[in-house]
Amino acid sequence: MTAASLVETAGQLVAGDRGLLAIDESTPTCNRRFAKLGIPQTAEARRAYRDLIVSTPGLADCISGVILYDETIRQTTNAGTPFAAVLVAAGIIPGIKVDTGTITLASCPGERVTEGLDGLRDRLTEYAAMGARFAKWRAVIAIGEGLPSRTCLEANAHGLARYAALCQEAGLVPAVEAEVLMDGAHTLAQCGEVTERVLRTVFEQLAAQRVVLEGMILKPNMVVPGASSAERPDAAAVADATVACLLRTVPAAVPGIGFLSGGQSGAAASDRLNAMNVRFAARRPWALSFSFGRAIQYPALEIWHGDASQVGAAQQALIVRARCDRAARRGAYDAATDAPRPS
Repeated sequence: MTAASLVETAGQLVAGDRGLLAIDESTPTCNRRFAKLGIPQTAEARRAYRDLIVSTPGLADCISGVILYDETIRQTTNAGTPFAAVLVAAGIIPGIKVDTGTITLASCPGERVTEGLDGLRDRLTEYAAMGARFAKWRAVIAIGEGLPSRTCLEANAHGLARYAALCQEAGLVPAVEAEVLMDGAHTLAQCGEVTERVLRTVFEQLAAQRVVLEGMILKPNMVVPGASSAERPDAAAVADATVACLLRTVPAAVPGIGFLSGGQSGAAASDRLNAMNVRFAARRPWALSFSFGRAIQYPALEIWHGDASQVGAAQQALIVRARCDRAARRGAYDAATDAPRPS
């Protein structure tokens, strides 16, 4: 794929008022969620759940791309059609998670680094042949006493940049996910300061690895206080802090930003994205979109509960949340009703 094709695909992923849906949970993560709901932790149960998602009627109205997991991109629907092919037929771009998870970072207590660069060039070639057109790699950064360290920032940023360069070599658009975790009692201001440091380091490394910024998308956290913080800022405060941080750090060449939900509720994530698109409609160079996983999926998972008779109801819950996020991209989400505002 040429640089022009990468730019075109990146643009398609953030165009209009659609966004990304992440269904790329690793097998252990998916099994933990199933176990909490009493769903069998089997490959068939995971396949059935992903089948429910990709076959949801009207999904393409709200979703431009779906991030798959290695197991999932190799699975098929009940009718025997590969999931990637189902997405393409619906007008949705298939993506793939390519990191292999995080491990403890040596000499840095409390910090982690993402692995998966070994053999990545060959895996990317295989995924592209299976229909993937973009990829995802997640780095996680913790806030704590003395954290994050410069060592952690540089190690994770370097990994993200090398991944991104390999993706573009293989013709896949890299989604660069640098997540400052919500764990802890840090303030909104502390999250903003750390997120700014993270993004500055990431873009320094992306430049060093000669990544074409127009052919990538950024997948960051929103600037929010820690989950155990007593601070409860409204959506406007989160929007202001988040976009201020991005304006200081993200080059205008990047076509779009797809926020991760990072443990926020679906309603909170929609409300905050909506506030950004309302308050900064004329003052930002990139599209402000979404790349949500649990924030879109979880109501559907609770309804489905592993019961085939609940597929239709679960799909309806999924599309309701996706429509809320589509509305948030237009600045047309109503937090009071947790629904799109009437047009």
